[in-house]
Amino acid sequence: MHPFCCVSAISDHTSPLKPSPTAGPLAGFSMPPLPSAGRSDSVSRPAGHSHGNVNHCVTNGGEGSRASQQQQQLPAASASAVDVRINDLVGNGISGILQKWVNYGKGWRPRWFVLQDGVLSYFKIHGPDKIVVNPETEKGSKVIGDESMRIISRNRNSHRSHQQHSQLRRKPFGEIHLKVSSIRESRSDDKRFSIFTGTKRLHLRAETREDRVAWVEALQAVKDMFPRMSNSELMAPVDNVAISTEKLRNRLQQEGVSEVAIQDSEQIMRNEYAALQNQLLLLKQKQLTLIDNLRLLETEKVDLENTVVDESQRQLNDQEASSILREEKFSEASASESEDDNERNDAAEEETDDDEAAFFDTRDFLSSSSSFKSNGSEFRVSSFSSDDEGLFAVESEEDVDPSIKSVGANYPYVKRRKKLPDPVEKEKGVSLWSLIKDNIGKDLTKVCLPVYFNEPLSSLQKCCEEMEYSYLLDRAYEWGRRGNSLMRILNVAAFAVSGYASTEGKICKPFNPLLGETYEADFPDKGFRFISEKVSHHPMVVACYCQGTGWKFWGDSNLKSKFWGRSIQLDPVGILTLEFDDGEVFQWSKVTTSIYNLILGKLYCDHYGTMRIQGNRDYSCKLKFKEQSIIDRNPHQVQGIVQDRNGKTLSTLLGKWDDSMYYINGDYGGKGKGYESLSEAHRLWKRSKPPNFPTRYNFTRFAITLNELTPGLKEKLPPTDSRLRPDQRYLENGQYEMANSEKLRLEQRQRQARKMQESGWEPRWFARDKATGSYRYLGGYWEARKDGNWNSCPDIFGQIPSDHLSDEG
Repeated sequence: MHPFCCVSAISDHTSPLKPSPTAGPLAGFSMPPLPSAGRSDSVSRPAGHSHGNVNHCVTNGGEGSRASQQQQQLPAASASAVDVRINDLVGNGISGILQKWVNYGKGWRPRWFVLQDGVLSYFKIHGPDKIVVNPETEKGSKVIGDESMRIISRNRNSHRSHQQHSQLRRKPFGEIHLKVSSIRESRSDDKRFSIFTGTKRLHLRAETREDRVAWVEALQAVKDMFPRMSNSELMAPVDNVAISTEKLRNRLQQEGVSEVAIQDSEQIMRNEYAALQNQLLLLKQKQLTLIDNLRLLETEKVDLENTVVDESQRQLNDQEASSILREEKFSEASASESEDDNERNDAAEEETDDDEAAFFDTRDFLSSSSSFKSNGSEFRVSSFSSDDEGLFAVESEEDVDPSIKSVGANYPYVKRRKKLPDPVEKEKGVSLWSLIKDNIGKDLTKVCLPVYFNEPLSSLQKCCEEMEYSYLLDRAYEWGRRGNSLMRILNVAAFAVSGYASTEGKICKPFNPLLGETYEADFPDKGFRFISEKVSHHPMVVACYCQGTGWKFWGDSNLKSKFWGRSIQLDPVGILTLEFDDGEVFQWSKVTTSIYNLILGKLYCDHYGTMRIQGNRDYSCKLKFKEQSIIDRNPHQVQGIVQDRNGKTLSTLLGKWDDSMYYINGDYGGKGKGYESLSEAHRLWKRSKPPNFPTRYNFTRFAITLNELTPGLKEKLPPTDSRLRPDQRYLENGQYEMANSEKLRLEQRQRQARKMQESGWEPRWFARDKATGSYRYLGGYWEARKDGNWNSCPDIFGQIPSDHLSDEG
């Protein structure tokens, strides 16, 4: 027998609905208010209030009969006189479609919900475990929602005898006992609500607002049939509780104890019992206090979970909208064929419903929730975006001094590509689990990961990617020339933050360079030349040097990693140095980077920690990268201050590392919220708009150009340049089989690097400073390039000599 069968008689699905005096108002869910529900504001609502009645009753004929929208409202006096019972509320059960949140990978999935006998059950309607929903299976039930009725009508011919037999024994995928559950409506979405069972929370979404009202009213009405005792009732004094001392008296009398001693013993026993009862009451009070605290914490937890689902739902809506547009463009199948395809797709996707976690994707919410407001000329727009006109563009800046406004305006235009080549082959997905399984027991140093996990750039090119917003350094130089050192360090700070913008949304790793591999970038249209080289294999160190108009920038990078199971933490080691031609120098180190959801969920990265930019003159800067939490509605925040030598704060920096940076003169006392509306906030940097031809690698417009071989460039490059690396080039061209083959070959060659380094190998263009331990550029690269003299550069991408292959075993 069902544990809640005492509430209402169990009714068979196949039995017809018995009419009741409340059938009229219940068809529109205008139920009389319940004393303990506390929902009179939404319960006693006219039937014609909604856009359309959401309740339908499936009769023996199997057709849904809709109540008229002109149905008269039941008078309040007669409504209050109705004796509400659970069968009056739900009849033989309430059923219908609700969207259930599974996780971020799967998002919202449709389920068929049935409310009956105090239990809410749900079933799958797609996939191998699906149930068939038709007029026969839902006979006598009240069906909520037009979409639910369409599903029933579509399957009206599917109730064959063997299906009927299976439906009578259909097993729910999950059950929720309303007696021990709580129901909450979302405050941010009028279609969503949630049910907490004490151990897990189900996030549900109805088709319309009216459908949610109907479901919540029905659930709450059933739940109110199981009232909970209040604290005062639980703590009420217990009267007429007596303790018997008869057995004690008889035993003492047998021992010949005097009457006075017997009475003293009885009194001692009563006193001990009273003390014990008082202790139990105190423990009960503590227990109730703890329960109240847990309820408060649960309320806060619900709000936080709703925040996570809201943000995740917004991302999924964007993805679903683009997917629907593509499907509508190419679909020519009939409605029935489309339905079959959808079921096959859902069956392929839905393997489990156990994972209820909502994975938070750190996307850019600035455009929808925190857009910066323009206040005339108070905002200084200084973005050089990689748009269709090239990699250099200047927006209108009427309030900027002409000497600053003209910085970079004389750089020549260079035509560069706007998208990657179309792939030659169709890419095949790779299962990480099968990869691990196939390499159990093998030497991990000799396991070659497929190129599926790579992007067609090397770590050397990734260093250059951080120079996308080099115009900030051009402006910093010009501000310093004019004697404004404060604006100089503000632009340097914006440049230090801008280097992280290209990491947002990246899910693939760059190629690990070979020892001695180099990369050059000559960008006359941006006013700089860049050179980088892999200078050490163990530990893996990359050194770079860049020279622009009035400034030089160099540094080396080494990462210390910590694996935490579901995430990996990368702590950078090394110092970045920026030197201007007038002698002012700034140095800083990068902050910690963590990559999350390595095994399950959607990969994303975050940057956090404190970055200190030390100058050798008047000013220094401290930037705080805020670590993102799962419930953070405004991620990727960066806040900082600029101070003079006396520790006085002269400017405050605010923004996001994936969008923009602003500064406010003086010590801004806010906490980073609402600064976008301040008239005194001036913009230093704005992230470039995404490319017109997006890639699965989430490349920026600038990154798309980094591996490009422009006409005549190949003949000028040394044989060590990353552009000539064959596996990387095959991956960019979409020749995945060749890319995997070449990657395996080059990794075999790479295993010689340790022996080379131990044998005294030295980098060609950089040398290690013994005093600081960092690498400095030796010079001579561009002169060798001009002369075409690459005799000192070996063909590191060529075939491996046979003797070396035998040595490697």
